[in-house]
Amino acid sequence: MKFPRIYDDLDSRLKPNKVLVLYGPRRVGKTTLLTNYLSQTQFKYQLDSGDNIKIQHLLSSQDFDQILPYVSQFQLYCVDEAQNVPNIGTSLKIIVDQVPGIRVIATGSSSFDLSGQVGEPLVGRQNTLTLFPLSQMELSKNYSPFELETKFLPDILIFGAYPLVLASPRPQKANILEDLVSSYLFKDILSLENVKNSKVLLDLLKLIAFQVGNEVSLTELGQQLNLDYKTVARYLDLFEKCFILINLRGFSRNLRTEVTKKSKYFFYDNGIRNAIISNFNPLDTRNDLGALWENFLISERLKYQKYKPLYANNYFWRTWDQKEIDFLEEREGKLFGYEFKYSISNTPPAPSLFNSTYPNSSYQVINPKNYLTFTS
Repeated sequence: MKFPRIYDDLDSRLKPNKVLVLYGPRRVGKTTLLTNYLSQTQFKYQLDSGDNIKIQHLLSSQDFDQILPYVSQFQLYCVDEAQNVPNIGTSLKIIVDQVPGIRVIATGSSSFDLSGQVGEPLVGRQNTLTLFPLSQMELSKNYSPFELETKFLPDILIFGAYPLVLASPRPQKANILEDLVSSYLFKDILSLENVKNSKVLLDLLKLIAFQVGNEVSLTELGQQLNLDYKTVARYLDLFEKCFILINLRGFSRNLRTEVTKKSKYFFYDNGIRNAIISNFNPLDTRNDLGALWENFLISERLKYQKYKPLYANNYFWRTWDQKEIDFLEEREGKLFGYEFKYSISNTPPAPSLFNSTYPNSSYQVINPKNYLTFTS
């Protein structure tokens, strides 16, 4: 099963003597996107893998006499899994600076960001695209709203939207997700950061998984894991950079009663969250359906914002006496509040305190009948 991707048309994004960096979580389809594009491009190209030790030696040598004769014969040069090449940013800078008219594509995982390999050497020389698990925005290109609501939504809430998971029969989905968690989820963190083993990372994610939709105390997490506050904060920051977790902070502009210092954490993919706690039970038997719905909508909204693009600051809103709104966007000089309810009959009004404090804001309840207007 082939799914449309938001960046299928890479031609319009390629520029002479610029590097197109395509990065994001592992296993979201970056290599597939690249190879599909190359199968139809008119450019004379070369595709290399950063896993190839010869390519690692060549590119990391920073030797003009070795690199330039090799790449100059191509109009388009591509490096897949480029994060495995030491000093890849400097190597790509040499290529785009020294070979007139060449176009370059480099794909890589989140370790690009963790290691800082690309950013500084390629200032002014790169265009960065981030690819996520499949979005409702992408699926809506090929499927009707009815198909998305009835065929895809129940499975995505449980198994998420990684391409291989979505394309596989239901009995295989859980095994694929468990393999992804055990083999790929922590690979970048363990290879680049001073983390000795993945058990403490998995234990921390389990605690977060059971608290989706609730404010998280880093001190309490540390106490449960026998870690200090700063270590917990560092691990959570790494999870964000690796596209595992989303950090949503409280919003406040006017009221002392507004909660601002705590965060809520959500997963970029429902399937990863459920694999971490080993719960793939059907929706009608679960007691965490509200959390699954909220997690799904927030992750989809962030994809939508990135792909459209829609520039916004994202928050939740809550007061100490429990008045709350699940998701708040600050954009275009206005506030847009969204409450997430899986039950279609449950449509609570905006808290009166929110309306009186922010009179020019808007508010909407998002449920399974109208969620596509919010996500695509």
